[in-house]
Amino acid sequence: MALSAFVALLAVQSQPKVETIRIGGVERTYIVYAPSRPTPHPRLVFGFHGHGGNMRQAARSFHMQSEMPEAVVVYMQGLPTKGLNDPDGTRNGWQQNSGQYEDRDLKFFDAVFEKVVGEYGVDKTKVYSMGHSNGGRFSYLLWKERPKLFTAFGPSGSPSFLEGLPARPFIHFAGEKDPLVPFLGQRLSCQRQMKINGCETAPSYTKGYLKFYKGKDGNDAATYFHPGGHEYPKDAPRLIAEFFLAH
Repeated sequence: MALSAFVALLAVQSQPKVETIRIGGVERTYIVYAPSRPTPHPRLVFGFHGHGGNMRQAARSFHMQSEMPEAVVVYMQGLPTKGLNDPDGTRNGWQQNSGQYEDRDLKFFDAVFEKVVGEYGVDKTKVYSMGHSNGGRFSYLLWKERPKLFTAFGPSGSPSFLEGLPARPFIHFAGEKDPLVPFLGQRLSCQRQMKINGCETAPSYTKGYLKFYKGKDGNDAATYFHPGGHEYPKDAPRLIAEFFLAH
């Protein structure tokens, strides 16, 4: 293949593809970024926006398509959902518990997962989920309900407090002055999961706000507790990508 044709092919592959799929009579939408660095069996990353966000905003904020160019990256679109600052449920979000909204978002995920894995020949031993706030909570819910599908997780701004989470590598981001999701709950849920992961009590690596804890059987954990509020840290995508690539 000529160099110009190869460059053109990469440009096409790196363009986002908007897909729709009907779940329970409702049309659901998601964006797929094919790998801009082609590989026979790519990794797969799911990124979930927070309450009031959308898939395009998530693509801009998380930009995992540039942080992990060898991966297929999917951003799914939530539906109007009740939230902490939205009791009437007028803004987009995700179910937070099993059975809520008749599991519409879990069913949406299942359908997208099957379709993307089939289309892109994904390496099913390297599948990851990340999200901020309500999207972080949905990542925790996927951890509980679909644990065998995932390799590692990267939630932010949300505690889990879900029973039955098995040992899995994770990196969690939280603001110590978060006015929306109390930091204490996030810290305690991380500590509980680190015990399940068999993590060492002292970090084996510290750099700035990041602390890395070695876990049993590769189930490592990392925390990034910053002095801010509910915002998504600017260096989170790079750190999540490094953590995912290491697992």
